[in-house]
Amino acid sequence: MIKRRYSKQIQIGDVKIGGDAPISVQSMCNTDTRDVEKTVLQIKELQDAGCEIIRLAVLNKDAAEAIKEIKKRIEIPIVADIHFDYRLAIQCIENGIDALRLNPGNIGRDENVKKVVSLAKINNIPIRIGINAGSLEKDIATLDIPLAEKMVKSAMHHIKILEDNDFDKIKISLKSSSVPTTIDAYRLISQKVDYPLHLGVTESGTLKGGLVKSSVGLGTLLAEGIGDTIRVSLTENPVEEVHAGYSILKSLDLRQKGINFVSCPTCGRCQINLIDLAKKVEDALKNIDKPLTVAVMGCPVNGPGEAKHADYGVAGAIKEGYIFKKGEIIKKVPEEKLLQELLILIENEN
Repeated sequence: MIKRRYSKQIQIGDVKIGGDAPISVQSMCNTDTRDVEKTVLQIKELQDAGCEIIRLAVLNKDAAEAIKEIKKRIEIPIVADIHFDYRLAIQCIENGIDALRLNPGNIGRDENVKKVVSLAKINNIPIRIGINAGSLEKDIATLDIPLAEKMVKSAMHHIKILEDNDFDKIKISLKSSSVPTTIDAYRLISQKVDYPLHLGVTESGTLKGGLVKSSVGLGTLLAEGIGDTIRVSLTENPVEEVHAGYSILKSLDLRQKGINFVSCPTCGRCQINLIDLAKKVEDALKNIDKPLTVAVMGCPVNGPGEAKHADYGVAGAIKEGYIFKKGEIIKKVPEEKLLQELLILIENEN
């Protein structure tokens, strides 16, 4: 059982972050926020996949204005991603945003910060301080200290600005494309503050490589009890980020939402097209919300025996296979009907 680091609890819309709240899964739209139709469509696809919080890039006034209509048509909380222009932050708050991703030291004069913070207080809007290794302040970037320490120093600078304005609804992220740097930065900040932490390895890459980097980075930190909400950043359809996020959490028994999919790596005993079958089963069940374990195994040796913990499963034989439930074989069917029969069983019982 992983003992999670204590953190203050904040709330973004109806999603609690930190404290004893479940670790939430986030993503970010890659649509143009000004295109309300496409953005709403993508948010709904992400919500169907299990996304609990969505972030939108707000590049200008038109994007900030679109927030008002987007909010009317979706159900999950929105975080507005703001860089440099405090007026966009104010406009987004006025248009119903649920949280801001904003580094207060980057929006100009103290009076600008005070305007944003004052309005955030009135509307109960949390602020995520988002530190990226590649965009640190010049005076910090040139320091002769490890990069992770520079990132933490930058975060503490922005935290102080908010705290000096009597604001503590804060969430923090410290992202690098380097897995070791990311891990070091989060370990350091976790010892300095008790604000909730948003985990991510930034610019991690495409689906295959990005999953490896994110799994190693996020998995290491989560196993140490560090992290309150996560985003798996991938150069891919953001729906894949959500599925990956839950897979990481489920692998550590931190969330039980959705299918826990089990399949064997195949060997010379396998006499069905297991790789194709496993992909089809996993894809067909990816949006099921109920915490079920489903196994796709290549032969009777690895079937109901080694996968007897599974709620449902299939085990291959010679051009046919067995459907099993809780370790008990309930049906033998031809190979071409294995997928159909398994899905029918799961659908009828759930």
